[in-house]
Amino acid sequence: MPPFSVPSGAVRHPRGLARDAHIRLRPLPHSPLSVVMNIIVTEELKAYIDPLTEDEYAALERSILAEGCRDALVLWGDILVDGHNRHSICTKHGIPFQTVQNTRFKSMEDVHLWMIDQHLGRRSVSDFQRGVLALRKKEIMEARRLAVLGDPSPEASSAAAEAPAGATGAPVPDAPPLKSREAIARAARISSATVTQIEKIQKAAAPELVAAVRSGEVSISAAAVIADLPPEEQAAAAAGGKKELRQAAKRVRESRVGKKAAGDAVAEVAVALLDVPTNADGELEADPAVALLRAQVSALQDENVKLRAQVAELQAQLAAVKQESADPSPF
Repeated sequence: MPPFSVPSGAVRHPRGLARDAHIRLRPLPHSPLSVVMNIIVTEELKAYIDPLTEDEYAALERSILAEGCRDALVLWGDILVDGHNRHSICTKHGIPFQTVQNTRFKSMEDVHLWMIDQHLGRRSVSDFQRGVLALRKKEIMEARRLAVLGDPSPEASSAAAEAPAGATGAPVPDAPPLKSREAIARAARISSATVTQIEKIQKAAAPELVAAVRSGEVSISAAAVIADLPPEEQAAAAAGGKKELRQAAKRVRESRVGKKAAGDAVAEVAVALLDVPTNADGELEADPAVALLRAQVSALQDENVKLRAQVAELQAQLAAVKQESADPSPF
């Protein structure tokens, strides 16, 4: 029996679920009575994880056409949690599939954390995707911590969603918090330096540059370097493809080398003219710019002391003149 669609108003939606959620009805392949079930596909969960590339999707489709859908789709009540690509392919070709309920979810946060952990364990997920997912997990855990502490912000209070009909069972145990960059790196199986670069890309990269990282056109390290450029220059580099992205990263790195050379010159001036202290290796004990500022402050303080002394001397001379003027003349 092929799948078919019904209007969203024809079924009862869980509270908080968009009314335009995509709904599929399909007979259970393992049921001799062909019982009809509702599967609700939400765009939020479908888009929560980066989609497969065209080649990856085509490979999965060939596998399902040849061997059928071997892995059961995971549901939370009527909501599809895991298996969106398999569901799409099976629905398209009328291929039967099985489902399994995860009854331990109590909120949409539980669903998100479970999805993140599932994808962090898959070999096909790129380093960038794993880093993004681990950082996303950290944000969820932090929001939960703030909620427990009674944080009144709307983000914390609206994080949990009401469980859909049919979702029962023990709650999902809390995952260990990701308090440090090292913990995030371990969860994502990448280096701490890569986590730092991904954070920078998330904060400063133009959408076009992020898309280039996701597609593999540019490495994470190069994208973090290019993110120093203005957004329009990032977009132009991404539009130029791999070659232009490499050139953009090279220009930024060369610019940094020039700034370092300028910093070395500042250090030489600081030592030669302002007697800034150095360590045993001849290196400045502080940042050159800060050392220069401190030396300038010290020089200004010395000048201030001299000026105060001059002012005091002038005041004494003025007092003496006034005293002479006040004394009566002996003639």
